[in-house]
Amino acid sequence: MLMQRHFDQELESLKTTLIKMGSIAEESLRLSVRSLLDYDKKLAQQIIDSDDRINMLEIDIDNAIVDLLALQQPVAIDLRLILAAQKINNDLERIGDHAVNIAESAIQMLALGCGTAFSELPAMGTLAQTMLRDALDGFIHTDPKLGNTVLTQDDVIDEMNRRVVQEVIHRMKSDHNTIECGLEMIRVSRNLERVADLATNIAEEVIFIAQARVVKHHAEEQNSDQQ
Repeated sequence: MLMQRHFDQELESLKTTLIKMGSIAEESLRLSVRSLLDYDKKLAQQIIDSDDRINMLEIDIDNAIVDLLALQQPVAIDLRLILAAQKINNDLERIGDHAVNIAESAIQMLALGCGTAFSELPAMGTLAQTMLRDALDGFIHTDPKLGNTVLTQDDVIDEMNRRVVQEVIHRMKSDHNTIECGLEMIRVSRNLERVADLATNIAEEVIFIAQARVVKHHAEEQNSDQQ
């Protein structure tokens, strides 16, 4: 009984730390998009400088997962939670990296004096944030419905990224002076698209935890497209 209580406490601690990491990643993404749209160099630099917080939490969570798997014998939903947490931990760390990339682009675009014609980037930023928030809420509440909601939005942001890239390339071809700014816009768009992909990964893990169902149709579609 004592061992089970200790295991439950360690498992709850793991989930709490992962939620904290998710909150930091979500905030980093929100502020990085804001720094881009508001031309806020100071804010962008804050995102870059604070990246270590997420990296340190990733290590703490990895260590906690190793301890739980090594010292306990979790089964059923507890085991699914631990296995999913390992993947979500990695996804959140990568989302933090993408937020830093966006902040770096914000600083570069400010230095270049890029204009305010962001095409669909603001809408992409909003959708990527919504997908991440829904995926994390799904994890907090073990809600597969929220997970499924995120999955339906993945194709939408993929199409938005495609349109942004096409529009920017068209501008660069017609005006070579826009090339440097255009490349940064494409970088931002692709980082937002990757955040959406990672939010989708988290949503898939939410469904796995709640329903013991593996939902990897996005990965399967990508693999079939590459063959």
